[in-house]
Amino acid sequence: MTGAWEMPEHLNMLRGTVVRFMTTEVRPVEEKLAHDSYALPAEELARLQQKAREAGLWCMASPEEYGGGGLGLLGQVIVAEEAAKCRMGAYVPACGAFGIDPPSVIWLGSEEQRQKYGVMGIKGGKKNFVAISEASGGSDPGHKIQTRAERDGDDYIINGTKMWITAADKADWGIVFARTGEAGKGEGITAFIVDRDTPGITCKEIGVIRSYAPYEVNFDNVRVPASNCLGEEGQGFAICQKWLVHARVPYAAGVIGIAQEALKIAIDWACERHVHKSRLSDKQAIQWMIADSDMELRAARLLVYQAAWNGDLGRDIKIDASIAKVVATETAGRVIDRCVQILGAMGVARELPLERWYRELRIKRIGEGPSEVHRMVLARHLLRG
Repeated sequence: MTGAWEMPEHLNMLRGTVVRFMTTEVRPVEEKLAHDSYALPAEELARLQQKAREAGLWCMASPEEYGGGGLGLLGQVIVAEEAAKCRMGAYVPACGAFGIDPPSVIWLGSEEQRQKYGVMGIKGGKKNFVAISEASGGSDPGHKIQTRAERDGDDYIINGTKMWITAADKADWGIVFARTGEAGKGEGITAFIVDRDTPGITCKEIGVIRSYAPYEVNFDNVRVPASNCLGEEGQGFAICQKWLVHARVPYAAGVIGIAQEALKIAIDWACERHVHKSRLSDKQAIQWMIADSDMELRAARLLVYQAAWNGDLGRDIKIDASIAKVVATETAGRVIDRCVQILGAMGVARELPLERWYRELRIKRIGEGPSEVHRMVLARHLLRG
């Protein structure tokens, strides 16, 4: 990756493969389901997942040596952008057809941990969750985590409550960040691998504006073997940061994909709809909304690609990822809003995915760190000179 930036041809080919799979396999199945569905019927999901495996579209962010696709960050961005282009795409890309990658930080663990949790997640389709946020403040985990883990012989005993945890109810295991050191300090956080069926774990659904609800997860004297520490005691915040920074880039790509698909719907509608003796697309107000949307999406996409490219070059992308996340999610929100406006009443009708995307993309400006926190990160970086 030297000289002028250009999308590698093998990634262009990958994009084509994903587009075809989404068009011919995923969307025809999804279209038969209710508007707010967030899971395919088990038999349909199994069939699509088998086809995805055969097409080489399985757990593509995981290392190749452990059975994954081995994609770098730029490749993950390409897949995320196209896999989001379905009704469920904001939170269930490709309707789950491409499998669920284990959290990337599991590959920082011991070989035993990689095999038991990472490899079994890829081969056996084991589901997982990551528990960071708490009611005390999800945007500042280094200082606000209150869930505690106390050493007891060869085990740790975890007590506390996590909030807004996706997939916690159906997961097989998760990574839980708990405090083992002094309150209010990032170096006192430890990461634990926790089996979901461990006694003392309970989940409560939290209703939100998306159909795919997160959970409150309570840990009541949950006993976890010390061998399930991911990394060293007290070093969990660094692991947390590593996971969050890299996850933000494909997260941003996904919303770009949804907004691009929404714009396509709006353009098609404007070209077909006749209002006051001319097409809607002949109205300057509509033309400007479409032009602004396209320009903003192009700019946001390039920021996402730049962050991914720098990540693949081994550079520190904390700032790049924050910029990409803010610009992509806020741009996508504006574009979806314009598309709803262009379609009028049809924009909020459940015959089309726009109203669902409108609701679910609103959460994207909060998830993975709200826009204000990322602006603060960038501002502090600039003001430090």
